[in-house]
Amino acid sequence: MVADSEPLDRPYLVPEEEVVLRVKALEALVLEKGLVSSDALDRIAAHYEDEVGPRHGARVVARAWVDPEFKQRLLDDATAACEELGVQGLRGEHLRAVENTSDVHNVVVCTLCSCYPWSVLGLPPSWYKSPEYRAKVVLEPRKTLADDFGLTVPDEVSVRVWDSNSELRYFVVPERPEHAEDMSEDQLAELVTRESMIGVGAVAAP
Repeated sequence: MVADSEPLDRPYLVPEEEVVLRVKALEALVLEKGLVSSDALDRIAAHYEDEVGPRHGARVVARAWVDPEFKQRLLDDATAACEELGVQGLRGEHLRAVENTSDVHNVVVCTLCSCYPWSVLGLPPSWYKSPEYRAKVVLEPRKTLADDFGLTVPDEVSVRVWDSNSELRYFVVPERPEHAEDMSEDQLAELVTRESMIGVGAVAAP
């Protein structure tokens, strides 16, 4: 566990270039050893890009923004509400949605390992699984959000940390941004990011 006084300096936010190099090296290795075919890798990548990914969660959030009755169903039973939009399975059977408001900001972590709602948010970012994030966001959530993600939560807004586990996985319904009143549901979905649904980011105004 990281000591409270130790500066993080964003150690778990791996540069995108390094991630790309790692992925290419692993891909070359498994192909060379004949563990999987290139066609199979393409199908897997397409599955997570097109069928399982943050865009599904974004659709759920956008629907909640434009449909108050759906939002209430989502907050009451996220699993059932997500299934209404065809979002289900792949470790997402037990979901709970928590809503950001002007008074409360929510952030999600898994302190034991890396439990994560794959069906809603797609692949988990590497930092989500890191011991540093899991320790600091629980001990100093407001400071971690500001220092490591550039998200400043006002002092008058409470920060709540939700601990996902193997039976129940949380995701955040971020606040609808300003100046988005005339946007369609599809346009709103384009604004929603994976980080905003974990709670480490906000949805930018259009």
